[in-house]
Amino acid sequence: MRLITALALGLAFASPALAQNPAPRQPTISVMGTGEAELKPDFATITVMVETEGDTVPKVVADNKTSSDAAIARIEALGVKKDDIRTQNFQVFETPIRMDKDGKEIKVPKFTARHRLQIKITDLDGVGRIAGEILSGSNMLFQSVSFGLNRQEEGSDAARRAAVQDARRQAELYAEAAGVSLGRLLEIGAGSAQPYANEFNDNVRMRAVAKAAPLEAPIVPPATIRYTASVQLVWELEQKP
Repeated sequence: MRLITALALGLAFASPALAQNPAPRQPTISVMGTGEAELKPDFATITVMVETEGDTVPKVVADNKTSSDAAIARIEALGVKKDDIRTQNFQVFETPIRMDKDGKEIKVPKFTARHRLQIKITDLDGVGRIAGEILSGSNMLFQSVSFGLNRQEEGSDAARRAAVQDARRQAELYAEAAGVSLGRLLEIGAGSAQPYANEFNDNVRMRAVAKAAPLEAPIVPPATIRYTASVQLVWELEQKP
């Protein structure tokens, strides 16, 4: 009986607390910030392709190795270190059907091998000369040139800081216009951070230029590489005193 009475009293005292309305939710503001940073590139990457054709897979692979070895030797002769030349990918596939202008099928070797090489160049002033030498040869196809930073995180981090500053600037502006102030920072949602595309891959125009001036291609490194970033921040809003 005493236990039942104590339980009843406990429920009686608890009932008012259970009946109370929940505390009002603290107002918040969510803002998307964007930022940019520009840093000077310190290397270039030239992508070339060595292509061979043959009637059997062993032959086309062997021929491609011979041509690739010759291409690498030529690149090294231009002053590029062996460690700065690497394979991007290697493919062997059946050669697609080709037609002449009259729509008749042209007989071609059965298999094609493609070996893509990436060449890292730290002497940016020499990029045009090396690209021109590659273009003037017959065993390599110039595909593209791009520029980058050895420490890409420096550009990304600078853009991220700018994005956070932009988000805070916007949030403070909105809060001031609404007659309130920013409180605690509740949430940080990391967005993307990446360099802006800076690749040059106009093969047709580059080949035409190479015929006119085979020793140097007109490639001008960008003064800077632009990095962009975004971030989502959430703050509590407080009434001004």
